[in-house]
Amino acid sequence: MIGLLKKTAIATVLLALPGSGVWAQDVTLNLHQLLPIQATIPANAIQPWIEKVQTESGGRIKIEHFPSMQLGGTPPELYDQAADGVADIIWTVIGYTPGRFPKTEAFELPFMVGGSTGSSKAFHEYVLANGMDEFSDTHPIVFHTHGPGWIHSTKNVATLEDVAGQKLRGPTRVTAQLLDKLGATPVGMPVPAVPEAMSKGVIDGAIIPWEVTLPLKMSELAKFHSGFVSKPGLYTATFVMTMNKDSYAALPDDLKAVIDANSGPEVSALFGAAMDAADVIGRKVATDAGNAITELDGEKDRWMEVGAQVTADWIAEMDAKGLDGAALVQSATDFIAANAD
Repeated sequence: MIGLLKKTAIATVLLALPGSGVWAQDVTLNLHQLLPIQATIPANAIQPWIEKVQTESGGRIKIEHFPSMQLGGTPPELYDQAADGVADIIWTVIGYTPGRFPKTEAFELPFMVGGSTGSSKAFHEYVLANGMDEFSDTHPIVFHTHGPGWIHSTKNVATLEDVAGQKLRGPTRVTAQLLDKLGATPVGMPVPAVPEAMSKGVIDGAIIPWEVTLPLKMSELAKFHSGFVSKPGLYTATFVMTMNKDSYAALPDDLKAVIDANSGPEVSALFGAAMDAADVIGRKVATDAGNAITELDGEKDRWMEVGAQVTADWIAEMDAKGLDGAALVQSATDFIAANAD
């Protein structure tokens, strides 16, 4: 029980329940993630989740929240921190470990998803149906997406051709492939590194949702914002909040039930709703700053043709791995349609 008994601050005090002869265990778990506490998911999804779990456990579960990689390591190491018991619970971008979770990449394909609320619930259901084997070394709690990604750059993108030659940060392997086919130079880096990279001219911009522009102060760094209002959007990234298996297994059954009650597709939708609400704020901040916002829907078909090439390549790649790429895409499409915003 490394995750629960060695790597975390566990209260080993056993409290006798009056008159029952039953012993109740108090537990302290740590939760580690990459973003500052004021960012959307930490503030409006993870922290409320923590408070709900603590309340529903009658105070017997305490969760200590460590944002901004305060427990050490780098964002791509977060999943392994949960698997190895360095952290009890982590939240991270799935695509930070390229190729490790290939089935999840179906949701990252271009022009796959719309709003985050519906697609987050769809993504959780999709992983339950198709990809839990990829997460067998941890105990998943929530799978979710963000809202439609936009291009935020120091250079204007008014047409497909304007992307060519720009150095743009892409969050995942699949989005890097899309940027490459669009003629951009894709640059991979965790999202907290974007502001410094832009200020130093390492990149011209990034493809991220409006929500992420808020903690990064992108409205100050990038004066041009281009994307699609109509659904589906350019792309999304996928996320997981997951728990060390030993930490979960060591919980008494009634505390396992508290974690279980705060896991699953409905909880994923709440994480997605936090993303959607912040997207509205992010766009307003850029608008109020006087930045140029270009809606590319008039030439969306041209962009989707490029996206279709990325999807075809991905299907062929999955087939070569012994996976049915077309079936995974169809399953993702079906779950998204069933949970349309």
